[in-house]
Amino acid sequence: MVDTRGESGDGERPRNEPLRHVEKDVLIPKMMREKARELCSDKVQAFSKCCQDTGFLMVFKCREENAALKECLTGYYTDPAFYKECESEYLKQREEYRTTGIRPSQKQQRLPTSM
Repeated sequence: MVDTRGESGDGERPRNEPLRHVEKDVLIPKMMREKARELCSDKVQAFSKCCQDTGFLMVFKCREENAALKECLTGYYTDPAFYKECESEYLKQREEYRTTGIRPSQKQQRLPTSM
């Protein structure tokens, strides 16, 4: 039987545990998409405004805005340094969750204790 406990033997996972498949291929790319949308927010807004203003003809009339948005997002998606940045941020969040048991999304939703 394989010992799943950490190096200390107390059930804790080791800190230098390699990334799982789902973390590498799903969670970190999801974080990359969210951050890239924030970083390209001006192009996202321009494309959205164009689509709202033109209606059904958006496929033809918003080609420039769509191309600019795709170029901006693809630039981030294919940047190895950006991946490493998101990976280190993910690892930091994972470590914090493992020590506190509180997810980053839950931190923002918590109510103050004194009202």
